Amino acid sequence: MIRPYIPADKEKVLGLLRLNTPLYFHSSEEPDLLAYLAQDAEHYYVVEEAGEIIGSGGFNLFPEQKTARISWDIIHPAHHGKGIGKQLTLYRINEIRRNHPVELIIVRTTQLVYRFYEKLGFELVKTEKDFWAKGFDLYQLHKPV
Repeated sequence: MIRPYIPADKEKVLGLLRLNTPLYFHSSEEPDLLAYLAQDAEHYYVVEEAGEIIGSGGFNLFPEQKTARISWDIIHPAHHGKGIGKQLTLYRINEIRRNHPVELIIVRTTQLVYRFYEKLGFELVKTEKDFWAKGFDLYQLHKPV
């Protein structure tokens, strides 16, 4: 089940991040996630299975640019490869399409997972070495709405 994030979910979401560090996230990103959850989580969701949070991810809107940005996708490592990330991403794309007048969806991720987004129709448009942290390059992808 996908549902909106609530502040009581914070520790579980942080736990997901920690389980994916250092393989997919750098330890320096935890304060960024905390700030995001406190201030910028406009449309953030969690995936629950059997009462446990096994994934999370959101999007932010930039109406002046007619864009939305997919943000902070985190899936429990025991659930990688089971379609949870795909389900959550498609859910957000549909939410954006139904409810917001945007023309472009942007994903900013790393070299470690950008191919996941390519499989969902996103196109790589930019890379920048060591953007997030040393060894964590920026891979920016776009998908027209």
